[in-house]
Amino acid sequence: MAVIALAGCSGAPGVTTTALALLMAWPLEPGRRMILAECDPDGSAVLHGLLQGTLGDRYGLRNLSIAARQGDLGDSFWRQLIDLSGEEGAQEPAHDRLLLPGITDPVQAASLGSVWKALGVIFHGIDAEHGHDVLIDLGRRGAFGPSGGLAEQADAVFVLVRNTLRCLQAAEGRVRALQERVGDVGVVVVNEGPYPAGEVQRVLQVPVVATLPYAPDDARVLSDGAEQPRRFEKSPLMKAARTCSTLLVQRAAVRRARLDPGLRAAGGEVARAR
Repeated sequence: MAVIALAGCSGAPGVTTTALALLMAWPLEPGRRMILAECDPDGSAVLHGLLQGTLGDRYGLRNLSIAARQGDLGDSFWRQLIDLSGEEGAQEPAHDRLLLPGITDPVQAASLGSVWKALGVIFHGIDAEHGHDVLIDLGRRGAFGPSGGLAEQADAVFVLVRNTLRCLQAAEGRVRALQERVGDVGVVVVNEGPYPAGEVQRVLQVPVVATLPYAPDDARVLSDGAEQPRRFEKSPLMKAARTCSTLLVQRAAVRRARLDPGLRAAGGEVARAR
């Protein structure tokens, strides 16, 4: 059980596509849920990408800003989630892989000033009370500015980079700034360029936690709603996403235990009591 933030940098790293792959591949025990919150202040990439504009703006962060003004943020949060867990051939949806879509226009980010902090509290409440995992998609710049508090409140923060010269140069400043803001961060590498993980780690001076393949055809299924090929769940991208999700959870658990071992022990007692 963890609250994990995923951030990016310039150079088109593909944060939202990676977040969706992790959502679909996240290992879940019975009764647990995975929630992906699209908190990119630049706007939602999922509503008009994977979902092809079929839902309009009926769901998402914009509606939470309205709910917050009406004092109904907690209950409204659950009504804004979209179920992405349906599997072909399943008689009933599992309702265990859920998406909170982002805003539909970057201008709307200004109305979310008080919502960002409240969301951080909700995310940790979901973790503590329900044992669900939360993945926060902060986009390329969401780890800073008003929404940056979500990074500070997360159990662990990871920066997605591509191992190309352009992206690594852009990532250096972003990683250092995040380290100053939240402490230690990790890196997830999209293996598009020539530099091995060890070189990426040397340049950025932070650990490379996981590597994902550069698979543009598979990525378009998630980023643009392209037709899903047969056995997509067993594609190299999705296999790597399953491994990646496990590694992210493990690192978040270690960091949480190090920062607050007493809280971690108490959480274990609660889990055993259940």
